[in-house]
Amino acid sequence: MSSTANGKNGTWRNWGGNVSARPAREVTPASVDELAAAVRRAAEDGLKVKAVGTGHSFTSIAATDGVLIRPQLLTGIRAIDRDAMTVTVEAGTPLKRLNMALAREGLSLTNMGDIMEQTVSGATSTGTHGTGRDSGSIAAQIKGLELVTADGSVLTCSEKENPEVFAAARIGLGALGIITAITFAVEPVFLLTAREEPMPFDRVLADFEELWAENEHFEFYWFPHTGNTNTKRNNRSAGPEKPVPPLQSWFEDEFLSNGVFQVANWVGRAAPATIPTIAQISSKALSARTYTDIPYKVFTSPRRVRFVEMEYAVPRAAVVEALRELKTMVDRSGLKVSFPVEVRTAPEDDITLSTASGRDTAYIAVHMFQGTPYQRYFTAAERIFTAHEGRPHWGKVHTRDADYFSRVYPRFAEFTALRDRLDPDRRFQNDYLRRVLGA
Repeated sequence: MSSTANGKNGTWRNWGGNVSARPAREVTPASVDELAAAVRRAAEDGLKVKAVGTGHSFTSIAATDGVLIRPQLLTGIRAIDRDAMTVTVEAGTPLKRLNMALAREGLSLTNMGDIMEQTVSGATSTGTHGTGRDSGSIAAQIKGLELVTADGSVLTCSEKENPEVFAAARIGLGALGIITAITFAVEPVFLLTAREEPMPFDRVLADFEELWAENEHFEFYWFPHTGNTNTKRNNRSAGPEKPVPPLQSWFEDEFLSNGVFQVANWVGRAAPATIPTIAQISSKALSARTYTDIPYKVFTSPRRVRFVEMEYAVPRAAVVEALRELKTMVDRSGLKVSFPVEVRTAPEDDITLSTASGRDTAYIAVHMFQGTPYQRYFTAAERIFTAHEGRPHWGKVHTRDADYFSRVYPRFAEFTALRDRLDPDRRFQNDYLRRVLGA
């Protein structure tokens, strides 16, 4: 699924359909040297530069009126080091291809998000994550990076080499350079047993700490206008492998979660008054199921119904209170919300602008069906999240700016100082980075 690449007159649009841009030119480099040359040429022409992956960000983080770099030729695995248990992969590789290639080699990432259409560089640069008690975001699994900086030179970094760049560039927002390769920690492929079951909203909140502590990967979806949630618990298993049978998988993951859900959203968009009734039915459509499979087949699922999303990271200790406030707000607002609210967790990490930097974290994601007005809902939700010192996902809708981030990220100035050093002329600047990092 590419972002609707070149619409009419070279317009680029993101996956959610809420961001578009008209770059002066597009470049699809076939090598790191070609990419570096494209950056130098842009500088000569006085143009800004942005790399774009599959357009899965809902913010304008990848939008540019300058040079748009498309990394789809920079794909595939460069090297597997079985002694160090790392894999080095080209930046434009989709996560899906990485996951499948690793599985063929008997390897796997430790944790991942629930969508795998994104490129590895796009996913990590925006802080894409799944859920985990002990294992963090995709970026937290990075062991080394190669990036082209503003002067066209190639910089490599790791804990040992250029450690101050490594600390920041794992979630670099595209502000420090264009990533050309990433080295990930991997481990021998393992099995996960997934247990999915409905659970009342009040019970999930009452038992949240316990559900978090007892499971390696816990998450749940709450359906607004109902007291119902669908919980997911993924834990390592000795086997045997017991995947979801193909017909059941098609029925639950394609027909119910994508096909019927799409139709329900069309109905809800046309007649918002029907949404609470649809929500009651949707929240009861998926029954409990347990299956065991390799990680990417458990962690990820297809998302064919297009939406717009806002997600905030709050301190884990604040998540139950924030969710109670969110439910009260929805119940009193008269809003009609047809998409479930997704709740996940991550342990604290040491990446400068990671949403989990320096604190144990819980994520609350709110979604609206593509084409429905989302501003009122997102604004009200954002008010709740920011009251808990929330940090928005860099690739999802939010209204925060550099002033706010300097308050909620203790190391914010460390990042901007590094950017001043690596990109003094703001070659990689765009409107979004001007807003979130300051001029």
